[in-house]
Amino acid sequence: MKHVAILLPEQVNVAGFDNPRQGLVETNAFLLSQGRPPAFDINIVGIEREVVVGDGLITIRADKTLEEVDYTDIVIIPPIQGDIPIALQKNVQLYEWLCRQYQQGAQIVSLCMGAFLLAQTGLLNGKKCVTHWRASAPFRQMFPKVHLLSDKIITDEDNICTGGGAFSSANLMLYLIEKFVDRETAVYCSKIFQIDPHRNSQTPFIIFNKQKDHGDREILSVQNYIEEKFTLKLSVNHLSNLVALGRRTFERRFKQATSNTPIEYIQRIRVEAAKKQLENNLKNINQIMYEVGYNDQSAFRKIFKKMTGLSPQEYRKRFTHQTRSAI
Repeated sequence: MKHVAILLPEQVNVAGFDNPRQGLVETNAFLLSQGRPPAFDINIVGIEREVVVGDGLITIRADKTLEEVDYTDIVIIPPIQGDIPIALQKNVQLYEWLCRQYQQGAQIVSLCMGAFLLAQTGLLNGKKCVTHWRASAPFRQMFPKVHLLSDKIITDEDNICTGGGAFSSANLMLYLIEKFVDRETAVYCSKIFQIDPHRNSQTPFIIFNKQKDHGDREILSVQNYIEEKFTLKLSVNHLSNLVALGRRTFERRFKQATSNTPIEYIQRIRVEAAKKQLENNLKNINQIMYEVGYNDQSAFRKIFKKMTGLSPQEYRKRFTHQTRSAI
């Protein structure tokens, strides 16, 4: 039986905290129903005995404190929420304990925004990692030595697993159940919790972050211009001339400020506009293509799929089908 320590950090996200526990409890129940021994000995482990969340409405009690757990097989770091730098400071006592468990051979698992706590230990330096797509920019800024894959759902490298944002972390739990138990049990849990086991990307759910907090006024003015004029034919030379910068200097500063080239930025703005139209109206896809600034069907579909992981038709079906069926 594997001992599992589900950490109880300060500023824990309650929903994200309980998901892994529910998955492991259900795994044990299924194994017992099959006449097999349970796979996991589950403990909630905290810095303190209790953590109060939800503006004082919810109190979560730990089974053990860090000092009472010398060794564990698996550590699960749930998501944190609120002001991240404050959360990292409040949980400083976790870091040495996490490093010690990893050095003793424990599998370390972070879910969603729990990646910030894990990255703060230094254990992710030079390794691949995922977190919620919305947190990609601040994560990269705070932890430049970590190789963040903002579009993926799961990473598993050197005994460290990370899972993508929000409820997609459930896919990582299925992965771990299959890894430490078997596929039959993972499939059973996917059916019980109604989780699509084939999801492997956050890309269809990403809303483009325009990244305007960089402080470069010239680049910010160009971003605003692109957002107003994206339906027009825009060239890099034209954009650089707007702010009286040489093309190479402009491209360098634009990339540094937004993490996108000017062309990528235009494409992302156009694709976001197309996504909203696909979600909210029944216009012909070619009409939407023209309205967001494209004239070539092949180019539009190629760029759209690159940005979302889906064709325009697939995107429309996924994000409007349920609403139409209910009417």
